[in-house]
Amino acid sequence: MNRAAVSGAAASGLRRALEVLAPGPLTTVQDLGRRRHSHLGVGRSGAADRGALRLANRLLANPENAACLEVTLGGLKVRAVGDLLVTLTGAPCPATVTLPDGRTRGAGHASVERLPDGATLRLGVPPRGLRTYLAVRGGIDVPEVLGSRSTDLLSGLGPERPAPGSVLPVGPAPARFPVADFAPVPEPEAGVLVLDVIPGPRHDWFTPGALAALCAEPYEVTPHSDRVGMRLRGPRLERARDGELPSEGMVPGALQVPPSGQPTLFLADHPVTGGYPVIAVVRDHHVDRAAQARPGQHVRFRVAGAAR
Repeated sequence: MNRAAVSGAAASGLRRALEVLAPGPLTTVQDLGRRRHSHLGVGRSGAADRGALRLANRLLANPENAACLEVTLGGLKVRAVGDLLVTLTGAPCPATVTLPDGRTRGAGHASVERLPDGATLRLGVPPRGLRTYLAVRGGIDVPEVLGSRSTDLLSGLGPERPAPGSVLPVGPAPARFPVADFAPVPEPEAGVLVLDVIPGPRHDWFTPGALAALCAEPYEVTPHSDRVGMRLRGPRLERARDGELPSEGMVPGALQVPPSGQPTLFLADHPVTGGYPVIAVVRDHHVDRAAQARPGQHVRFRVAGAAR
């Protein structure tokens, strides 16, 4: 649906929607991803910070898998078609609502907000964290691909990235009503991020001190990071053997080490197989935290169960 079709939408009975006026650096539609398709070469994809997406949907009484907008480093501007209830979770960012009569007000974080028909919502850059989630009561109702509405940037599956003029339909409101209008959740960490790991399936491809080296000093998140993986810069991880590894299955949180010795932490859109050895895997409960790390931030790895 294009922008011209939005004119007079409420009067003509058009179902509720979000019209994208500006997508920011990177905005995608995400739910909890495609499961049970890895054997077909199809990755899970889905929200990089699954906990933030689940929280947004709980606040609106949506099913936890309802599709939302994942917004990287702010910059999104949308207009409501019909009266909407929305919420923002993940990386807190300055948010402004402009009403149809020109009045403006702020929008809270992790709280339920009304977006009247014709009102616009603008997101600024979050001071900490990387990814903000905009959910709407009823969910973003774009067509499913293999059981998910997620955009996979690596494979190209799912809906196209929203662009100026994109209109995203909103599904019917669920029968249940929200039971809370605010969730006091901690903000993403701004300092050194500590992530629990377990030894990977190929840690024996590295020298005996490599796993200790991984955990000894922080690694910097480089600008060459995206939803596929977080490229890190820090102590070089030395191999104990030469040769190439046949491609094998990969999971979110895998720390794959190419010949450079600089690890890459796989995130939501990671490939389902890879040929570089995996020295360690970030525990599932810390993958969401990793997804909020910004370029320039430092992460430190800690073997799960080690003394704190």
